[in-house]
Amino acid sequence: MALTDMYLQTTKNLEAFLNSLLSAQAPERFTQKFLESLEFKSINDRLFIKMLKELGFLDASGIPTARYSEYLDQSQSKVVLADSIRSAYSDLFKVNTKANELSETEVKNKFKSLTGGKKSDNVYTWMAKTFVALCSQSDFSTPSSSIQKPNGAEIKPEVETQKEEDELLSHSLSSFKPVSLHYNIQIILPDTRDIKVYDAIFFSLKKHLG
Repeated sequence: MALTDMYLQTTKNLEAFLNSLLSAQAPERFTQKFLESLEFKSINDRLFIKMLKELGFLDASGIPTARYSEYLDQSQSKVVLADSIRSAYSDLFKVNTKANELSETEVKNKFKSLTGGKKSDNVYTWMAKTFVALCSQSDFSTPSSSIQKPNGAEIKPEVETQKEEDELLSHSLSSFKPVSLHYNIQIILPDTRDIKVYDAIFFSLKKHLG
């Protein structure tokens, strides 16, 4: 199932935490010590590390990923976060493509349905609050395909890439020049004085080679 069960027990510091990422250099490894250096020292704040892993900002060992680097570009950070949410909660977005617009209660009910109601009511409440809070810090109005790579190269959607390939193939075919073939046929005539033999040979050539 592509539906994270990650949650924050309180979301009051979420906006400040995300802003702190934008103003700090990415660490070699995102540890609890680094989290505390950003002034997030409570026990509840430690859940931010799991959140970053679930969103694809950190790998399992806490090392920042390419998505973390993309997020640091403030011109696209909200779009990157939205794309990360789509990925972490993909099952929810399959049920409702505009899940980011659902209310907290609606999200909670969707989570219960998708997970078979196997978690406690408090957990579902925290999961829903976390999702809604994350969405409030994101930009879903811009398609994820517009995200820029760190070097500035735009990540183009597959449809456009395929279109370009088709156009290139079409151009290649239109510039193709047909090949002209010429044949030289040599005929060894029999040694005879009978003109009718030669007439028969040339008649046959005319008939078959036109």
